[in-house]
Amino acid sequence: MQEVGIIGYGQSSYEKKTTHSLSSILAGATRRALKSAGLTIQEIDGLAVGSFQLHPDNAVTLAEQFGISISWAYMVTAGSGGPIAAVLNAIRAVEAGHAQNVLVVVGDSYNVQELFDMMDNLNGAVRDYLAPHGFGGPNGLFAMVTNKHMQKFGTTREQLGRICIDQRKNACQNENALFRTPLTMEQYLNARPIAEPLRLFDCVMACSGADAVIIGPTDRVQKGKAVQVLSGFERHNHPPGEIIPLEGGWKLYKDRLWDLAGFGPTDMNFVNVYDDYPIMVAIQLEDLGFCPKGEVGRFLNENSLAYDGSFPINTGGGQLSVGQAGMAGGLMLITEAVCQLRQEAGDRQVKKALRALASGYGMVGYGHGLSTSAAVLAIN
Repeated sequence: MQEVGIIGYGQSSYEKKTTHSLSSILAGATRRALKSAGLTIQEIDGLAVGSFQLHPDNAVTLAEQFGISISWAYMVTAGSGGPIAAVLNAIRAVEAGHAQNVLVVVGDSYNVQELFDMMDNLNGAVRDYLAPHGFGGPNGLFAMVTNKHMQKFGTTREQLGRICIDQRKNACQNENALFRTPLTMEQYLNARPIAEPLRLFDCVMACSGADAVIIGPTDRVQKGKAVQVLSGFERHNHPPGEIIPLEGGWKLYKDRLWDLAGFGPTDMNFVNVYDDYPIMVAIQLEDLGFCPKGEVGRFLNENSLAYDGSFPINTGGGQLSVGQAGMAGGLMLITEAVCQLRQEAGDRQVKKALRALASGYGMVGYGHGLSTSAAVLAIN
């Protein structure tokens, strides 16, 4: 059996305001992924697409627009917890012979008001039971998560601010990031209040953009350019019925994730975790075993999180500094990891980037996010 992995990646330009159509944005990321893999669009015979805005179009109609005939089609669900799951399923599709080369492309085109309008209608629970009561959108929900973590474990704003500040340092070396001005702790702490205790720099900015990866036989690209997915899992609706939980589905597959990969948390050279709010970065670090539950504040105090630090996180800047292009935020974790593992990150390159973890999160339901995913990656 041929070894299958990620053989190409690409990202469109991220824009606060855009004049481009959604299909054009998805095509931009696709072109860069094809160039990275050394393939033509006609060599793609499997397509997975994720977008909150694509409806009523889908993977099949996008294939029509791209001018390709496909033997495997997949629609990404689960919000930004879905793109990593799509990559895992694309690998299985190639291994099973359903396709030879699969394009996974995810993106959206939003301004802030459009994002809030989408959130009010994200699913039936939000539309019927939260939005009519003015739940405050994701800012209000994650303010409650942040408050609960602070009250239970003593986590401080200064500790969470380390995430935002160090990720901004990463973004300053990323030409595609929307925020490229250094951020100080004083600026972070004194920024405009949004939803107590969240302030301006705790919240992502909606934007337009797309990310793409290509899954195929690793012998299609030169040595040192194919990325293996050593292990990966998804889990949805954990813990069932709990409002404002301080854990997610990562906790349930953490041990299997590391056992199957053959490596542990201390073997990772960097991690890219979903960062719609800094508290979710903290919770993922706990649930995935980088520190015990409730001790993430100490962990953040003891480490530098920048690309050149002791524990690099979101080496491209993450959504908090690059921008949140809807569902694309869940695939940005993978595209940035592949960029680093291929030693193509330029001035933000992590030294000795051999192994990484990418972790996704999404689909806000009644009082909590429903979907998690994670994968361990290594350079071939």
